[in-house]
Amino acid sequence: MYPLSNNKAADVIYYITMIELFAAAIFATSQAPLPNPKLDWWREARFGMFIHWGLYAIPAGTWEDKGTGHAEWIRTTAQIPLGTYDKFVDEFNPVLFDADAWCEMASDAGMGYIVITSKHHDGFCLFDSEQTNFDIMSTPFKRDIMRELAEAAPKHDIQMSWYHSIMDWHHQDYLPRRGWEKERSAEGADMQRYRTYLHKQVTELLTNYGPVGIMWFDGEWEASWRGEYGKELYELCIGLQPEVIVNNRLGARGGMEGLTGMDGYAGGYGGDYMTPEQEIPDAVDKGLDWETCMTMNDRWGYNLHDKNFKSTTDLLQKLCDIASKNGNFLLNIGPKPDGTFPDESIQRLSEIGDWMDINGEAIHGTIGSPFGKLDWGRATQKIHEGSTTLYFHVFDWPTNGALVIPGLSGTVTSAKILGGKDAPFSMGSGKVIVTIPIAEPNDHIGVVAVEVKGKPIIYEAPTITAPVTEFVDDVEVTLEVGSQGLEIKYWVVLQRDEQALDNFMVSFTYKEPIVVRESATVYARCFDGEIPVSPMISKVFTKVTPWRASYAFSSDRGGIQKNTYNGSWDLLPDFSELDVVSTVNDAVIKNADKEFIAEVFTGLLTVKRTAMYEFALSSDDGSRLYIDGNIVIDNDGLHGAQIKQGYAPLAKGNHEFRLEWFNKTGGATLDLRIGKLGESLTRITNALVVE
Repeated sequence: MYPLSNNKAADVIYYITMIELFAAAIFATSQAPLPNPKLDWWREARFGMFIHWGLYAIPAGTWEDKGTGHAEWIRTTAQIPLGTYDKFVDEFNPVLFDADAWCEMASDAGMGYIVITSKHHDGFCLFDSEQTNFDIMSTPFKRDIMRELAEAAPKHDIQMSWYHSIMDWHHQDYLPRRGWEKERSAEGADMQRYRTYLHKQVTELLTNYGPVGIMWFDGEWEASWRGEYGKELYELCIGLQPEVIVNNRLGARGGMEGLTGMDGYAGGYGGDYMTPEQEIPDAVDKGLDWETCMTMNDRWGYNLHDKNFKSTTDLLQKLCDIASKNGNFLLNIGPKPDGTFPDESIQRLSEIGDWMDINGEAIHGTIGSPFGKLDWGRATQKIHEGSTTLYFHVFDWPTNGALVIPGLSGTVTSAKILGGKDAPFSMGSGKVIVTIPIAEPNDHIGVVAVEVKGKPIIYEAPTITAPVTEFVDDVEVTLEVGSQGLEIKYWVVLQRDEQALDNFMVSFTYKEPIVVRESATVYARCFDGEIPVSPMISKVFTKVTPWRASYAFSSDRGGIQKNTYNGSWDLLPDFSELDVVSTVNDAVIKNADKEFIAEVFTGLLTVKRTAMYEFALSSDDGSRLYIDGNIVIDNDGLHGAQIKQGYAPLAKGNHEFRLEWFNKTGGATLDLRIGKLGESLTRITNALVVE
């Protein structure tokens, strides 16, 4: 690390050099995840089948006068009493179920794995469990569906995997009860007994059915579930099958986007990969494994009336988009009560399979795009010894017979249309033009494969990264270029010298992080040799005055006071208009075990050094952190466990602290961590002191 000079004689520009770009660098959203051998098959597959099936298929989305919009949640959404719902057991008889046919359809569609609901939230098990009679063996069918699938899967090169719900609306010990279940008393219920039951069922699933690809958990968001329970469950899984992959829904998912909590933050446990639901992230940090699960229509379980199926083209574009960002696509099927797939699902699987037969190499075993954005489609790549294959997934096929690939340099050796012939190409001026047929090669997405010697060189702007743009003492600034072979030339202009920007004549090559100690603007641009090949970018960094301590430094701060309020909110309320239900002195900041409450914590935060401080607040539902009356983190609203960060420049001493939080229903996460910028964060419970 090389600090920006404090020499006042340097009037205009401060230059610092850096090392050559490391050889394997590629664009930030596309770099291959970190090595993890047990994930190799999963990364190779890129595409899997999700199956939601159980008793809820029988009513097919309709219940009495409660409408036709239900599915796998029907017991709760239609408020069906337990005794009534249990009668579906006598009706579940999927005589047309064929494990081989299901696995064959998945394989033919180019999928590498199946994840099926061994148990959903209703508690009914599709496998023969010694822990309950609420399972498949109590139905007229009396066949272990999990066993038949586990035996069929290897014949079709499918990795069989289990979805298993943490939540259980049927078990007498699971808490909380549904709010509408007035006839089901919670008296005597014991979550510890339920966790024993859960562990025994997971043990059955990982002991009785051979190698399992994935344990896919869900239903972790309720207040009765704790992050440490998730860690215990993870350790149970890998203790039984060390190679099993476990998803992140163990208590640290971070909402439907599912992209937080992988480090076990906020008392949760991250598992092996992240699980966005019904959405595709705009971008994902490099080195992270993730998988989007998504329905073909609007619902996970079977609904006779739900005909809003996505088109095959739409599904394939989603698959290409996900693969271009280093993700996997878990596409859902909701089988009918007779054991067959809906006709619309079968049709789409067949059409996807036809496309994958020709273009699957552009999905399987690829890593993400080295390009930031392609207006006409997406890209994936495979890196070989001495060369790279770039796959261009062309959503908007050019009608003029020319595919223009912007920003691609290096040495292109060949190009071809997958399923077709080699294609002529030309290159120069930072772009490659491939001559392609006017007619698209299929009805969905044409793929053009381009071979490049070594690694591709992509002409794109560098990135300027720093933890903050406002700082107290200094801030470390990192510059990064997307492709090997390019240099970043940059200069730093102090704010007092900005009028002299046009006078610069020389720049140097970036070598290592810059430490900026005064307010300044960092400018950067990529060069190929002496030729500028990207736009100029810049970022302003401002030195700020720390917030004065409200009180003189003292160890006599008192404890944290907590006021509790009852109510139902979608956003944080105006607490001045509410009555306090209870007050606790020397309170502890932690998860609650109640719903429809709010808590306000107040006290003094002591910092022992003047510095920029980082705060990380995880909550479910909304929360807000104030320091010295200033909002540092606003994490308001209804959401799952979600982490937000904030920063505050604090002078040594005591500062007024206020944390507001509310929980409506579901999980009740509350976790706050604090640390000096650049140092590890410490969880705050009842001692608001930062060394």
